[in-house]
Amino acid sequence: MSGHDTPAPDQRPSSEASSGGPTRDTPTRGPARPLPYVIAGILLAAAIVLPLVPSLYSFDQPRWGGMPFFYWYQLLWVPISATLSGIAYWLTVSEDRRRRAAVRGAGSAAAPKGGDAA
Repeated sequence: MSGHDTPAPDQRPSSEASSGGPTRDTPTRGPARPLPYVIAGILLAAAIVLPLVPSLYSFDQPRWGGMPFFYWYQLLWVPISATLSGIAYWLTVSEDRRRRAAVRGAGSAAAPKGGDAA
């Protein structure tokens, strides 16, 4: 018997599919709300673009600790970028958790309860 006689994994009968459980086509996430992703994109764009615009920081004055403005402005963007990236991460992870919970909640509501079988 050759290996060609074995059905492909996606063509094999699944015990979960026949029992009404999740299949390959079962969604793992609910519909997305675009607002958290848009806000995260804006925060990340600000963290990338604003330090790259020289007209915002190409000044010698004011000096802080003997350092010209253009040095400490760039150094100030290190913690700002980390904070903006962290907020963007939190927004996207929270939205993903909400979407997964929406599918789990709908799946458990549609599943028959134990003891209801006739």
